[in-house]
Amino acid sequence: MARHFFTSESVTEGHPDKVCDQVSDAVLDAIIGQDPTAHVACETVTTTGMVMVMGEITTGASVDIPRIVRGVVNDIGYNNAAIGFDGNTCAVMTVLDEQSPDIAMGVNEAIEVRGTDAGDVYDRIGAGDQGLMFGFACNETPELMPLPISLAHHLAKELTALRKNGTLPYLRPDGKTQVTVEYDEHKPVRVDTVVVSTQHDPDVTLDTIRADITDKLINVVVPAALMDENTKIYVNPTGRFVVGGPQGDSGLTGRKIIVDTYGGYACHGGGAFSGKDPTKVDRSASYMARYAAKNVVAAGLATQCEVQLAYAIGVANPVSVRVDTRGTGVIKDEALAAAVRRVFDFRPAAIIDTLELRRPIYRALAAYGHIGREDLDVVWERTDRVEALKAAVL
Repeated sequence: MARHFFTSESVTEGHPDKVCDQVSDAVLDAIIGQDPTAHVACETVTTTGMVMVMGEITTGASVDIPRIVRGVVNDIGYNNAAIGFDGNTCAVMTVLDEQSPDIAMGVNEAIEVRGTDAGDVYDRIGAGDQGLMFGFACNETPELMPLPISLAHHLAKELTALRKNGTLPYLRPDGKTQVTVEYDEHKPVRVDTVVVSTQHDPDVTLDTIRADITDKLINVVVPAALMDENTKIYVNPTGRFVVGGPQGDSGLTGRKIIVDTYGGYACHGGGAFSGKDPTKVDRSASYMARYAAKNVVAAGLATQCEVQLAYAIGVANPVSVRVDTRGTGVIKDEALAAAVRRVFDFRPAAIIDTLELRRPIYRALAAYGHIGREDLDVVWERTDRVEALKAAVL
């Protein structure tokens, strides 16, 4: 590959798509806090002055969805009509139905045990849909994530912190970050370009924004050793970003799936995460694949590892498990895949149990990435299967 460049982006919690992700996951958290076995597929759409929550939910829980919506929107920082969107006064609509009984039939009783008493407890739940999911890890950062998405997330998260802690009070909630890293083969050697676009009050000058963002954000987050005289920095390159959030663009749950995972550095199966209960393997199996891939890299069995899982609806066992180390594995990929299957149980019920997914943990994941979040102590970011993997490949 020799020298090449790779770019990843992130967005702040005030981006309209991320507003929707957080609302959907806040609704899921409220329901699963009361009813851990609820079936939830909750999507949100927003535009100027309006939030609509829709989807299929089967539960005995009783939650106040308008209150949840307003709480999320206000917490993000859209709490004043003067900035274009106000959680206190925006319209909130709900359009909800129960999960299809045809889908529920396959989830509640997997094909492996249907009509029998055979199998163990983890055979009881079938996958909530067909599909393919990916998990990835590499040794570019301490959290074993690709460097471009790691830096982009840190920039986006710190941009929000500078707004919320009052350091840069003229900032508004919407924002995007982007980082281009130059590689020599598989090794990141320098940051080539940093782009930050941030919503702001109308009376602040562009020179002030650019100086503050460069000094208080980029130079703090991006390691100096990775920047040089040729590193390009673009702050609000259009020159003005006053109108933003749902007023500037409509938002929809699940429209930032690459931001949610690896920034395009690894594959994504296509399914979104937010608003889905853990029987939906789009979400839970993606977390489990990350768990497996991260432990492979942490064990020193590869410097890069991508795990693909695939499922059939209503079937507990995955139809395939594939490991691709991109030529960095210490053993053949097929042997490593066999070891991964011995150490990790990829049936949906086992994933839910192993990763402790029937808890209200999801809204915190809905911005700044579902993967690499060691700050949240989620189970799939632990490296507690290292020794088991080493033993499995002997």
